[in-house]
Amino acid sequence: MKLENKVVLVTGGSTGLGEQICYEAAEQGAIVVVCARRIHLIGQVKERCMELSQKEAYAFQVDVANPKSIDSLMEKLEQEVGAVDVLVNDAGFGHFENFVSFDMETARNMFEVNVLGMMLLTQRIAIEMLEQQSGHIINVASMAGKMATPKSTVYSATKFAVIGFSNALRLELKPFDIYVTTVNPGPIKTEFFDKADPSGSYLENVDGLILDAEKLAQQIVKKMLHPKREINRPIMMEVAARFYQLFPHIGDYLAGGLFNKK
Repeated sequence: MKLENKVVLVTGGSTGLGEQICYEAAEQGAIVVVCARRIHLIGQVKERCMELSQKEAYAFQVDVANPKSIDSLMEKLEQEVGAVDVLVNDAGFGHFENFVSFDMETARNMFEVNVLGMMLLTQRIAIEMLEQQSGHIINVASMAGKMATPKSTVYSATKFAVIGFSNALRLELKPFDIYVTTVNPGPIKTEFFDKADPSGSYLENVDGLILDAEKLAQQIVKKMLHPKREINRPIMMEVAARFYQLFPHIGDYLAGGLFNKK
């Protein structure tokens, strides 16, 4: 098992893709650190990870939007766990609505969680990775950060920021054998959309593009020790995103028409 005894920390690990990454890493022999706000859920994920890995696992309540919560996490890591080998930044949320009606407090919260909190935790972990001259940082962005669509203005803005941050960080840390991978998934059938799209119509409209969280988690964990610049899924949306960059008019047609399902 290639992740044997590697410490893998996952934010947003209580449900959805983050939860599945925890399980897959545990199956590969990792020591998993599950982080999220909902303490009762991360406790359950921790127990399942211990069953899968037959090793210790940890569950720490963390609000990535709160710097004091990140300080507390770093103290617990130092006291109870040790150095982190792989950091997976999966915590985040979205809300789909026309921008002219968008509540700017929600927008501010989205940037606090999706961008600023992620950056702060990454900085703290990266400092320690520099000391050990190794590590892997995996940032979960979104296809929305490559190809924006109507009603995703704020969410797309946060994910554009994550992609840009990851691209620059990758170059900064590469000389120190610390790798950075950006994951850009399309729609995944998780509770993310309970908040992002309460009507439930979006997932119904993009049924053919929906990703399976467990399969995507397997692909992500597989690359933890074989770093890749990006993981883009599904392939159809990756191709569309390339058209979006190379052929802007066609890209606008795809984003505003074919993929405009919100």
